Amino acid sequence: MKARPPTPASIPSKLTVNFVLPYRSEISSKEVDMVIIPATTGQMGVLPGHVATIAELKPGVLSVHEGSETTKYFVSSGFAFIHANSFADIVAVEAVPVDRIDPSLVQKGLADFTQKLSSATTDLEKAEAQIGVDVHSALNAALTG
Repeated sequence: MKARPPTPASIPSKLTVNFVLPYRSEISSKEVDMVIIPATTGQMGVLPGHVATIAELKPGVLSVHEGSETTKYFVSSGFAFIHANSFADIVAVEAVPVDRIDPSLVQKGLADFTQKLSSATTDLEKAEAQIGVDVHSALNAALTG
């Protein structure tokens, strides 16, 4: 096991981000100003010099801020590993840029899963439908806010 990277004596001006999915790397060693992560404990802003943290991701928007530009991704779940040396490794199960999400399909999916939830009779059916409602609700929130 490697030793933990040293904490720098001064806070760097940029945060270095790696954002990966099981099948590709979305961002590799990119220096940015800030990322906002949809953690299970709430939205978490990460700036250079952030305390070392591991956060579980929930369905929501991951925002990458670089100067005046912001790139937003909808993530389904995963983990963020924030290191004391101003590096952040974000691993998501699935992600898509928010501007590629079809609002009509999100509304249809939300309606379908809401109907399935109301007619579910077994615990498995209820759990599967609830997951669908949760994800589509988060997708809808990503599009509207």
